[in-house]
Amino acid sequence: MTLSDCKYGSNTQTDHSHRLHSLPMAENYEKRPIRTFFDFRHTNVSENLVVKWGPLLSLTQLRSVSKVKVVSFLMGLTLTFLVMASYILTWDKKGSLFTPSPDHFRPVVVLTSTAADEVSSEKKLIDMKWLVKNISSKLEYTPRKVPDKKDIIETDSRLFSVIPRHFLPGIKSPCWYEEFSSELSTDPYKRNLFTLRSKSFKTVCDHLKTNFHQHLHHRESKLFRLRCLPFFYIIGQPKCGTTDLFHRLLLHPEVKFNTMKEPHWWTRKRFGYIRFKDGFQESFPVEDYLDLFDLAAHNIQKEISGNSSGDHRTLQLITGEASASTMWDNQAWSYLHGDREETEPPFLAQDFIHTVQPGAKIIIMLRDPVERLYSDYLYFKMANKSAEDFHQKVIESVQLFQSCLSERSLRSCVYNTSLSNAMPVRLNLGMYIIFLLDWLTVFHREQILVLRLEDYAANLNVTIKKVFDFLSVGPLSEQVEVALTKRPMSNTRRAADRNLGPMLPATRDFLREFHQPLNHKLASVLDNKAFLWSNT
Repeated sequence: MTLSDCKYGSNTQTDHSHRLHSLPMAENYEKRPIRTFFDFRHTNVSENLVVKWGPLLSLTQLRSVSKVKVVSFLMGLTLTFLVMASYILTWDKKGSLFTPSPDHFRPVVVLTSTAADEVSSEKKLIDMKWLVKNISSKLEYTPRKVPDKKDIIETDSRLFSVIPRHFLPGIKSPCWYEEFSSELSTDPYKRNLFTLRSKSFKTVCDHLKTNFHQHLHHRESKLFRLRCLPFFYIIGQPKCGTTDLFHRLLLHPEVKFNTMKEPHWWTRKRFGYIRFKDGFQESFPVEDYLDLFDLAAHNIQKEISGNSSGDHRTLQLITGEASASTMWDNQAWSYLHGDREETEPPFLAQDFIHTVQPGAKIIIMLRDPVERLYSDYLYFKMANKSAEDFHQKVIESVQLFQSCLSERSLRSCVYNTSLSNAMPVRLNLGMYIIFLLDWLTVFHREQILVLRLEDYAANLNVTIKKVFDFLSVGPLSEQVEVALTKRPMSNTRRAADRNLGPMLPATRDFLREFHQPLNHKLASVLDNKAFLWSNT
């Protein structure tokens, strides 16, 4: 603050009725503007009176001034002296005596939001002890009731009319024959919506259509095409290494021909959403999704028809996908059925996957939720990033979650679309246990492999072998194993983001306390203390 900032008589008409203390930012909090409840406009000082740093008024001059003005002048002078003294005494900290201590982290005055686009001026406190206790108590809830199969099928009858209840025997992948329509004889991929958004997939389709008829199956004067679903799904979470794992798996000779890592079909595109903020666009039919696995289906059909080299390993070929939204994203229900009274989605993505493919293999990659959130912030926020900004957004997000939790169940808040859209950072994605428990309501525990990114990064070969064993694929040749190990890491942090450094220690401590009961429950369910992330 300059000396001119200390002058009275400013004509600025700023509304101070909603002025709040800025949130403490721990080590670097002092770099943020300091706002206080003090409002000097309402002292009885003339608007044109300026405190000058020269000789004081003489006694004769004071006699000519009214008593009221003298008192006002002395009050203004006293307050000015106090403000200047506060800056002199705390000059090395670049703050004032009115600045909150960086150690005064809780309770915190924050803004509360009553809707996704509306912020209330009512002050609330983040009571971390209450919040942690509340999360712990609400974690002990009855597992959700899985919808009846007939209700699931009625919700998307088109999906279940295309995919049969049983798959071909002798083939490891979930495949079946679908009668081929002559209407698609010239270009079976002409209407595929994925080709409009992926140049690499369009290139694959252009190649497949050139000899498409050679891969058709003839039976009773009819033509059939082999259709396949993924054998495995890497379902989450974002910024937990799923991209790197997916591409390393493709180096195995039995895990081949994936043409798109993240179709996001089960959670978004089948409902007509690419990005929810863009609104409804166009529903991607299930046939478009199945086309993604046609390259694998063609190779399997070649083996069935006897046109391959005779290596029956082709029948053991598996394919998969790795949409990092599959584990957690069920927002489409709130967009499609906003008029319904349910506070939780009536159907989840896993209900549909399990109904069409009860034997699917599920792989989950997790990471310390504190570090995951910071990585997510750095990756998806494009401008004005900083550790201080992240801290501010974390505080606001936790406060919003606390407000929700005071009125609703834990599951309801985690799945709440309005809350998710209101939070400046995706805090709910790190509440892994809520999503995992819901997946365990439809899939058996042995069908789900849960990995830690920390273990994957520390010992790649051991973790990859665990995945290959889970998928029941054969051992790697020495040459492939070397290639897999030496492959550069995918989707690493950008250089500019690395230069921003780590999050503030106060932010990390705050988030660790928030996630502690959630991690404890996760470690208990998985019977693995490593998921406490206490040593990260």
